[in-house]
Amino acid sequence: QVQYAESGGGLVQPGGSLRLSCVASGIIFRIYAMYWYRQAPGKQRELVANITSGISTNYLDSVKGRFTISRDNAKNTVYLQMNSLKPEDTAVYYCTADGRNWGQGTQVTVSS
Repeated sequence: QVQYAESGGGLVQPGGSLRLSCVASGIIFRIYAMYWYRQAPGKQRELVANITSGISTNYLDSVKGRFTISRDNAKNTVYLQMNSLKPEDTAVYYCTADGRNWGQGTQVTVSS
């Protein structure tokens, strides 16, 4: 059974930082590309960043230069380091390897 457990969200002021973590189980983690998505209230889920098994990365234009995705295959974990956060980054953040199975997500709120 594929499962994802996201953590690390919270309330942060504009300009602050958070580091999200996602532990995956039920998959051979090291062979999969991993994706971070987010969904803001009233909006569709959007792809924020992805990292291949070969460590290539891609980012949503609005987060380039602020967010960094990384992975630790020994821990079955993918990370999202988020710096210079903006109110428009407020959303529930999810990770996935296949776009079909989803965890509970972790809430990120950027507000003063």
